[in-house]
Amino acid sequence: MLSRLLKEHQAKQNERKELQEKRRREAIAAATALTEALVDHLNVGVAQAYVNQRKLDHEVKTLQIQASQFAKQTAQWISMVENFNQALKEIGDVENWARSIEMDMRTIATALDYVHRGQLQPASS
Repeated sequence: MLSRLLKEHQAKQNERKELQEKRRREAIAAATALTEALVDHLNVGVAQAYVNQRKLDHEVKTLQIQASQFAKQTAQWISMVENFNQALKEIGDVENWARSIEMDMRTIATALDYVHRGQLQPASS
């Protein structure tokens, strides 16, 4: 009877050990699955962040190139406007010079006309 009780007890212990081992394996499998799911979820976020970072880097490079081109074009426009402004100033200088010469020539022509007619009078400017 004792041996039978001992055998039953050992059989129950073996069953409990097997059940515990089975539960341990299931717990390990569940923990592994959970860990993999969490890592996969994090990897998706990290991968998306990486893709976004690459897009941003590309956009930054494009923007830098465009800004550089715009700066060059702006410098050209400024140079053109300065040249145009200088040309306008020169045209104004020529116009003033032409008016001055015209006034001098009129004065001389008037003086010559008076001399020619014999009516020498002081020329008024």
